[in-house]
Amino acid sequence: MKVLILSCSTGGGHNSCARYIEQEFRKNKIEANFINYLSLVGEKQAKRAEKLYLKSVSGNGKIFKIVYKIGELYNKTRIKSPVYFFNSLNKKRLLKYIKNNNYDLVVCTHLFPALSMTKIKKKNDIPLINVATDYECIPFWNETKPDDFIIPSDLLIESFTKKRIKKEVLKPLGIPVSSSFKKVSKSLVLPDDKEIVLITSGSMGFGKLNDIVKLILKRIKNIYLLVVCGNNVNLYNSLKKIKNKNLIVIGFTDKMNELMKRSKVIITKPGGLTTTEVATLHKPLIHMMPIPGVENYNAKFYSENKMSLCANNEEEIINDIKKILNDKNLEKEIVDNQKKIINENSASDFVKYIVEKYMKKNKDIV
Repeated sequence: MKVLILSCSTGGGHNSCARYIEQEFRKNKIEANFINYLSLVGEKQAKRAEKLYLKSVSGNGKIFKIVYKIGELYNKTRIKSPVYFFNSLNKKRLLKYIKNNNYDLVVCTHLFPALSMTKIKKKNDIPLINVATDYECIPFWNETKPDDFIIPSDLLIESFTKKRIKKEVLKPLGIPVSSSFKKVSKSLVLPDDKEIVLITSGSMGFGKLNDIVKLILKRIKNIYLLVVCGNNVNLYNSLKKIKNKNLIVIGFTDKMNELMKRSKVIITKPGGLTTTEVATLHKPLIHMMPIPGVENYNAKFYSENKMSLCANNEEEIINDIKKILNDKNLEKEIVDNQKKIINENSASDFVKYIVEKYMKKNKDIV
């Protein structure tokens, strides 16, 4: 069996999840390839879509919030969305690519390719697996027709069925995080004479971190503050100018699992994939700076299930850090709930499920 994994470069989480799935398939000696769906429909179109996304989430995501709310309202009309029609136009190119490369099954970690695949499936018997990378059913997922829909938790089944997703296709296996992510090597040189508080703002480095960092350094003296800026060069350069022996600044890194594992507390915006990575490593978590829309739902799911604290302003961030550092019972409660609700073997369980349902059915066992 040969598997095609499709995502879009509109934020790091969808792509990271796709890469985890690709990695897990290959670990099990199953041929799998991750492709940016937008690159199949044309480079100009891909760049335009990425540019529009980045603009929509700038300025604390005010534009994205409006777009997301419009999507939620439009979704209730049960009229096919413009998003569906836009992506259905790409069906010929995508189908040609699938057939030319002899793919047997398609996994989508992003809505756009899933919509295109839904149009393709009307006349072609190609298994489609959707993978939700957030703790909420986002607008227009209900316009897709997957054979299986992988969701983060059984606690979200009702949320997805309310959005008209058939219950029988929902598989609460968790947001896939590769089994290799948990295998942490101690390769980085980090100080160990004080606890480390890690701030990661996602792959693009969103948010007003500069002021928050200065405030934490001023108010909490007995920690190292480790900040990962992602691809935000301006943020990195700004933070490097701060002269404080307790501040450690890192740009883009492929060692996030080690940084998380070696930290006492992790502060992050509530992206679905990053949040799941933290929970997989069983670390006390503080959510801040959500991009308005689905990230609010992610933070709500975690905080309501006592898997994180949610800080709405700078003062709450300070207080929440102090709470976790000083309260062993709170730390244990957060970690215990993460272990109970979040599947730390999500990617390997996903691959096992695919093998059982699709490969053995076709007697195509590796």
